[in-house]
Amino acid sequence: MSEAGHPPPDDYLAPVRDAVLTAALPHVAFDGWSQHTLQTAVRDAGVDCGTALLAFPNGPMGLLDAFWASRDEAMVREIAHRGLDNAHLSQRIAQALEIYISVLRPDREAVRRGLALQALPLNAPGALVSLYRTVDSIWRAVGDQSTDFNFYTKRATLAAVVASVVTHWLGESGDNVEAMDAFIARRIDNILAFEKMKARVSGVTQYLPSPGPLLGRLVGRLTGARRTP
Repeated sequence: MSEAGHPPPDDYLAPVRDAVLTAALPHVAFDGWSQHTLQTAVRDAGVDCGTALLAFPNGPMGLLDAFWASRDEAMVREIAHRGLDNAHLSQRIAQALEIYISVLRPDREAVRRGLALQALPLNAPGALVSLYRTVDSIWRAVGDQSTDFNFYTKRATLAAVVASVVTHWLGESGDNVEAMDAFIARRIDNILAFEKMKARVSGVTQYLPSPGPLLGRLVGRLTGARRTP
């Protein structure tokens, strides 16, 4: 696996996963991210069982992970297309979150069912990997270059924001674009407030041992990836 858990560029199974995922989405709304959905999608996509097993060794959870990864990639492409380099960091993050929701919007029920499945204790590690990949993709896409402890605190803070934004979107007011944008703006304010607080205590924390290496090993174990500066 490459950085942040993404498959390598020469992953020959990527087209297989894409084809099966596309075939699966119409069934997810009715059957969830289930073994039945996966088997039906494999059949509909014309993929043989052996290849499907290689593409999804974790079964339905692998299919769900492919969904999250594909939406992260679509979000990154759209962020690059919009060219947000000249915007203030808070604006870039806000627009990245708006783009992420727009990418998820066509598959709202698939998102809802995916989060419900990942809420089960057994699936918590996979949920953490998916969320980490999303926030890491956002920070990198908006130009974050941090390599110190900020690398981890930024991702931890944004993870809470992403989770709250997606949850809000799935609620009753999620289709109200203005209300959604206002909610995102308030969550961005939370990030900015945290960054200001962190700056105020930096004079104290600089004398403490850095937990960066420990967190790096933890992230690596969860994602199967190594962070590169």
